[in-house]
Amino acid sequence: MSIEARDSLRDWIALSLVAGVGRRTAAVMIERFGGPRACFEAGRAELERHGFKRECIEALKDGNQQERADAELNGLEKLGADVITFVDPRYPKLLKEIYDPPIVLYCLGNLSRAVGQPAVAIVGSRRCSTYGKGASEMLARELARRGVAIVSGLARGIDSAAHRGALDGGGATIAVMGTGLDTVYPKENRKLAEQIAARGALLTEFPLNTPPLSQNFPFRNRVISGIALGVMIVEGAERSGSLITARMAYEQGRDVFAVPGNITSSKSFGPNYLIKDGAKLVQTWQDVVEEFPPEHKSRILALEKSDSPADQPLLEEALLTDSERKVLSLIKTDQSIHIDQLIHTTRLNSSELMGALLKLEMLDKIRQLPGKSFVKRL
Repeated sequence: MSIEARDSLRDWIALSLVAGVGRRTAAVMIERFGGPRACFEAGRAELERHGFKRECIEALKDGNQQERADAELNGLEKLGADVITFVDPRYPKLLKEIYDPPIVLYCLGNLSRAVGQPAVAIVGSRRCSTYGKGASEMLARELARRGVAIVSGLARGIDSAAHRGALDGGGATIAVMGTGLDTVYPKENRKLAEQIAARGALLTEFPLNTPPLSQNFPFRNRVISGIALGVMIVEGAERSGSLITARMAYEQGRDVFAVPGNITSSKSFGPNYLIKDGAKLVQTWQDVVEEFPPEHKSRILALEKSDSPADQPLLEEALLTDSERKVLSLIKTDQSIHIDQLIHTTRLNSSELMGALLKLEMLDKIRQLPGKSFVKRL
């Protein structure tokens, strides 16, 4: 990187770090003065004449910003991360359209690959049901197989299931973080984060060493919805973050999708409410693609027609033994069943049952949960 390019990145980062200068204010300053460097070089009187508050001006004239930006750049280089400014060609085009886009994004992975495809955000409850997790994985997997990038927030539950589904489908996925790139939250998602960085991108507007503070996540949510063509809600309680993301999507002019849930479950309040309010009900990946702009919709549907025959699942099921069919018939999509119950109900011996379960897992018909329980894949 040339000295000029590094100095330019440092100025962008420095402006984003100025206390009291929000995202919208920073964008306005850049528009009025022509760039971050010019913002720092502007005199106090000129800044006042443009309507900026005294607190903002004093923070802008604090010389510590450049030192902090230099330290940030050094840390990002050690991490192997990129800095993507608002004028960078790699900056997501849809995100530029929102009211308060970040002027700087920090990225680990290949953002260009992911934003070069149509993208859908999938979000929902952290404490999701087996049904919700299965639906999220299935829809993300099927969309990813058809060249749709999956965006989510790397949280427990629905978010993690959406990322894993996209990876299983061989597609790209973007995890928008509410922390710095060096702070994976929750910690158990570190391996998942590594897989996402290898096949898509980890993305954040927060500098290194930013912890998972609750006030950061609404800012993260507006980026999740801002990058995507639409947002799909899979489970969410009455006052959940996923409903906030849906509201932001509406405000940004994005499509809102919702997967219907059990009316007796509190987790279904969010998507069911959104459906009543006009969100598109989703049962299959086609329900999402139907709402895409014509150029994306026609390409995906044309490829689908030329793909493998639709009766492939029937051919696979015809190859199952009677024992395997019996086991498969007992495993449900919305409720797990323990191996002890399968042994009792099927009356198969342990080796026969384990063989049947292994075959069904290899065919991607079922999924094993912790504690030797099983659910059917959607």
